[in-house]
Amino acid sequence: MNTRGKHLVAGVASLAVMALALAGCGSTSASSSSGSKDEKVEITYLHRLPDKEGMTKVDEIVKKWNTANPNIQVKATKYAGEASNMMKKLEADVKAGTAPDLAQLGYAEVPEAFTKGVLEDVTAEADQYKKDFSAGAYSLMQLNGKTFGLPQDGGPLVYYYNEAAFKELGIDVPKTQDELLASAQKAAAAGKYIMSFQADEAGNMLTGLAGASSPWYTVKSDKWNVNTNTDGSKAVADVFQKMIDAKTAFVNPRWEPSFDAALKDGKLIGTVGAAWEAPLIMDSAGGGESTWKVAQLGDWFGNKGKTGPDGGSGVVALKGTKHKAEAMKFLDWFNTQVEDLTTQGLIVSATTATAKTPDAWSKFYGGQDVMKELVVANNNMGDFNFIPGYSAVGAAMKETAAKAADGSGKVADIFSVAQTTSVDTLKNLKLSVAE
Repeated sequence: MNTRGKHLVAGVASLAVMALALAGCGSTSASSSSGSKDEKVEITYLHRLPDKEGMTKVDEIVKKWNTANPNIQVKATKYAGEASNMMKKLEADVKAGTAPDLAQLGYAEVPEAFTKGVLEDVTAEADQYKKDFSAGAYSLMQLNGKTFGLPQDGGPLVYYYNEAAFKELGIDVPKTQDELLASAQKAAAAGKYIMSFQADEAGNMLTGLAGASSPWYTVKSDKWNVNTNTDGSKAVADVFQKMIDAKTAFVNPRWEPSFDAALKDGKLIGTVGAAWEAPLIMDSAGGGESTWKVAQLGDWFGNKGKTGPDGGSGVVALKGTKHKAEAMKFLDWFNTQVEDLTTQGLIVSATTATAKTPDAWSKFYGGQDVMKELVVANNNMGDFNFIPGYSAVGAAMKETAAKAADGSGKVADIFSVAQTTSVDTLKNLKLSVAE
C-alpha cells in the first residue's frame, strides 16, 4: 500500500466505514418527473463508484428516483473493467451508437473525452443547476465555453495541522507567505516540520497549489493554450525552494512508510493534503483522540484564499444522448444526494447540504466539524482544467520533483518540464496548440 492509488482506495474504504454513522442531511425526496404523462423516458448511467458493503448502493439511490419519477426511469450499471480502459469503451460505444446517456469520469479524463468527440454539449440543460455545486468543481466540467455534465465529488487541497504542537511552539496557522516561512523555520529549529514537499505528489498537489490562482490550460478557437509557468507556479516554486534550501520542509515521498511514521511520532505536525486524505492522516497518526485540525490554505502562493483540485470526478453526457434535459434533471438530483454519496467515500461537490462528520473523525480532529471545513474548501476551488494525456505531464513532474527534493535540481524545473511535456503531449495527440 505504498502508492497513491492504493492509499486513495484505502481512504475511500475507511471513509465508507466511518460514514455509516452519518445522519440524514441530504435531500431525501426525488423531484417530480419532467416528462409528459404520455411519454416514458429511459436514462442509462455508467458509474465507477465503489458500491462496497456498508455503503448505500447506487441501485438503492436510483430506486428512490425511479419511484418518484415514473416517467423518467434510470438504469445504473457499474463499470467492471479497469478505469484506464473505460475511455476506449466509451469511444467504441459512441461510434456504435450503444453508449449510455451518462458516465462517470475523473476530472482529468474529461478533456480527453472532449477531444475524442464522445461528449454531448448540455450547456443549456445544465446551467440551471450550476448553483447546486461549487464553482470550481463546475468549471471542471466545462471546456471551450461549453458544459458537458455535472460535478460529483472533489479533492480540494486543505491544510492539516496538530494544534497542540503548534501552541507548544508558539505559532499559529500561517496566513501569509512570510508567516509560513518564519513558522517553518521556528518549527525546524525544534526538530519538527509544518510543511511537506511531496515529490511523488507533484503532478497532483503542486498542480493544485499553482492552479488555485490561475489555470494552466484553456481552449480558445479550438486551440489549446498552455502556460504552466504562471505567477502561481512561480510562487509555489519560490516558497518550496526556500524551504528545501533552509531544510524547513519534510521531503520524504507521501506514499512511503516514512511519511506515515513522521505523522505518528510527531515530527511532521503540518502538511497540505487533499480532502480525501482526512481519514488517511487520522489512521497514519494513530487515530483515537488528538488535537489535529483542518484549515483552509493561507495566502502562501498568491492564491488569495483559493485552493486547487487533487482528484475528484464528474458525470458527463455522452454523444447521442436523446433526453438531455431529463438526464441533467436526474443527475442534479443524484449528485446532490449528499448523505448517500458520502457513504460511497465521496467529498461531494454539491452545495445543497453538508454531510455530518463521522464520530471517529470528530475525536481525532479535536471535535471539529471536519466535513463542514472540507465543504468550505470545495466551494473555494479556483478554476482549473486538465489536458488530454495529462498523466504524462504528471509523471514528468514527479521525476523532476524527486531531483528538487534531493537537491540535484530546482523546484522551478518542475513547472518548466510541465510546459514542454504538456505541449509535446498535445501535439503527439494531433491537437492544435497555440504558439
